[in-house]
Amino acid sequence: MGFFELLQESLPMLLQGLGLTLQLSAVSLAIAMVLGLLASLMGMSKIKILQVINRVYVAIIRGTPLLVQAFFIYFGVTGALGIKMSAFTAGVIALSLNAGGYLSEIFRGGIQAVDPGQTEAARSLGLTQAQTLRRVVIPQAIRICIPSVVNQWCITIKDTSIICVIGLAELTRMGQQIIARTYQSFEVWIIVGVMYFLVIYLLTVLARYVEKKVSLG
Repeated sequence: MGFFELLQESLPMLLQGLGLTLQLSAVSLAIAMVLGLLASLMGMSKIKILQVINRVYVAIIRGTPLLVQAFFIYFGVTGALGIKMSAFTAGVIALSLNAGGYLSEIFRGGIQAVDPGQTEAARSLGLTQAQTLRRVVIPQAIRICIPSVVNQWCITIKDTSIICVIGLAELTRMGQQIIARTYQSFEVWIIVGVMYFLVIYLLTVLARYVEKKVSLG
């Protein structure tokens, strides 16, 4: 089978897998952003137990591979609790927890990089600590964090390929199924690689545009 014939035949399956990859990435990253911000605030809290929870969470995420985390959630947790969980749900949980751990440290660094004088000025104007954080510190920290956050987004999108090990029919899994039928691994992986590259490239271009707009604003 020629390359273009293979591409024409395989494209519907690969686009279906790409759609699931993007859906998985979007849901996971949305949850991870909230989780990462909450975890970073817990880590900077004056309450000791919150600091400990943050440190343990980040240490576990950084110290174990995503593959092990996915297996633990999909097979370990479901087996121990006797519950049923779809591969998509397990994938979302694993990716959200993983990305959230790294985003927590990114947000913490961004918040700590904000000039303390900004906080002092806000407090002198009568803003509470929560208002200062929400209206002054976090908006500035987000600007600082944009490059690192986008980098983590790209990593998470690529990490969706790992979730194929629990049976989720995302882009990589679809590629494996096509190879099992056609035995043309070289050509299929080229197509899959190009599709991942285009998604990451478009995300990077969009992020640069947003970063420029935010900087000018």
